Parts: sequence; C-alpha cells; structure tokens
Amino acid sequence: MTGFGEVWRANRPYLVNLAYRMLGDVGAAEDVVQEAFVRWSATPDVDDDRGWLTVVTSRLCLDQLRSAHSRRELPGSVLESHTPLAGSAPVDPADRITLDDEVRTALFVVLQRLPPAERVAFILHDVFGTPFESVARSLGRPIATCRQLARRARSHIAASGAGQPVDLDHHQLVTERFITACSTGDLDALLQVLHPDVWGTGTFAGSDYLRRGSADVAAGLLRYLGRATLVSAPPLLVAYLHRREFAVIRLTVTGDLVTKIVAAPGRDFQRPGAALP
Repeated sequence: MTGFGEVWRANRPYLVNLAYRMLGDVGAAEDVVQEAFVRWSATPDVDDDRGWLTVVTSRLCLDQLRSAHSRRELPGSVLESHTPLAGSAPVDPADRITLDDEVRTALFVVLQRLPPAERVAFILHDVFGTPFESVARSLGRPIATCRQLARRARSHIAASGAGQPVDLDHHQLVTERFITACSTGDLDALLQVLHPDVWGTGTFAGSDYLRRGSADVAAGLLRYLGRATLVSAPPLLVAYLHRREFAVIRLTVTGDLVTKIVAAPGRDFQRPGAALP
C-alpha cells in the first residue's frame, strides 16, 4: 500500500471536489472524504487507491443523500441564493461571472432535487468520467440500471433549463490539474498549467489585484489559495477557507493552459471592509 501522505495529497482534492458536487456543502464534503481516508487506512492491500476511495466516498455521500431525501431537505443556502434565469435581460460582459454563479446555483438546485442514486450516477459518470462499472460498484446496482439512472438525471436536468454555457469536457482536465497544484502548493505543477502570458485579476476587500505572467500569477495564487479548499462548480471554481466561501474564480482555458483568471469575493467576504484571510 502506498504511504498515507502520498495518497492523501494525490487524491484529496479530487475526492473533496467529487463529494462537494454530490452534497453541495464543502464542510460535509470534507467530513466524508476524511471518513473515506480513515477506512482506507484500516484496509490492507488496496490495489487501486483512487478507485477504492472514489467508491467509498460515493457510498458515504449516497448515505447522506438518502437520509436528507427521506426528510425532503434541501440546503437552505442553495435555495435562498437561487435566482431564476428564465427571461433574464442581456448581461453586460463585466457581470458575466455573476451570471455564471447564478447558472451554477440553478444547477445545484436541480441536482439537489434528483433522487440520490440518480445524482450519484450522473455526477460520477457525466461529470467525472467514471466508467459505469465503477459507478455500479459505488451504487451496488447493475451496470444497466446505472446507465438508466444517469439517463434519467440528464433528462431532468435538460427539462429544468439549468444548462451550462461552457464545454465542461474542455475544461475538466485542466481544471483538475489547476486544483491539485494549488491545493498541494506545487509551484512547478502550477507553472505547467499556466500560460506564460497568463493574467489574473480580482477585487477583494475593496482593492483591485492585477498580476501578469505565470510566475507572478502563480505566486499570487499560492498566497491566497494555498490554504483554501478548491472545488469545481462548472463553469466556476469556488474557494473555501475554514468552510467559508472565500472566492469565486473563473478560468479561461486555451488548449491545455490557463490564459486568464478572474476572481470575485465569495458570499462570506462580500461585505464592505471584509479582510482577506
């Protein structure tokens, strides 16, 4: 078995991202992933660490989803922040990140309303590209049934109108590399995913930040995001610090590299005078 620290660093960002997409709550996602690692450390002779952890994390999420579904609960923060998109007026490009946040929220609302097994099948297969064989192990159901669950989830999402304005497949691989590099503090890996002429901008605590070039941008990212938990909520990234939403980030990807990064303060840091963590 590979050492705990190595497996933790290599897989935790991916697993937290996966659990967050299922549960919609970063604290719950972190707790589930920690429990999965506890179980992994107590299990000898695991051949495929990521595959094993993915199955266990998915099952733990499914247990939570079934419990919440039986009580007909939806996270209040998701419902309170949801803004209907139908009939919206044209949006100025400067406000694009706000609209994308609304699209993200709308999709979360739809996902929360899916039956638990449908949500897990859809997120594992359609979002994270997990083969249906592994989805079947996670759900404890036949492969054909899992295909039907994912198909029904797609139909529900399409009928809801909570579409997404970007090609998620194009961004997924680069986004995962970006998250892993930031989460592990790996400067070399981060430089490999940034375009040499990348530029990043953001506004926090009333101050504007602008950085140009991969070295300058990478230094800023590790300074502000190195301690954060990053989760993918396409088409955005959301950064949490101490389980508070610190920043909402949009990556522009050209080819295999990030060419532009735009960040806005998260809900918990939008008040006037809010200090950077």
